[in-house]
Amino acid sequence: MEFNFEKLQVWQQSRLLVKDVYMLLRKFPKEEQFALADQIRRSIISVPSNIAEGKGRLSTKELVHHVSIAYGSLMECYCQLTLAMDLGYITSEELESIRGKFEEIDKMLSGFRKYLLTLTVPPHP
Repeated sequence: MEFNFEKLQVWQQSRLLVKDVYMLLRKFPKEEQFALADQIRRSIISVPSNIAEGKGRLSTKELVHHVSIAYGSLMECYCQLTLAMDLGYITSEELESIRGKFEEIDKMLSGFRKYLLTLTVPPHP
């Protein structure tokens, strides 16, 4: 059996991104594991989690809300990784190598949200 959220390409791609981000976090110094690294973990896990939760809700409006949260978490995580680069925890090359995945999921979430909004707005007479 497959849950309905598992069929969404945006959920599948965001799930893979979690793994990529966790690989980068292995490079962080020990003293950072409970500060910035922890915040990065929470924000990246929020992306597929909110997509899944939204698909489990009863209304399209609630799904739009959770997709919006997922998008915000995606942006939060990228910002935090940029800060990690500024602090020397990851290299600019490492950040650049993962940026495309963030951009892809950005487009997917934006498109999904726009599509869902067409379902919630009544047509004009």
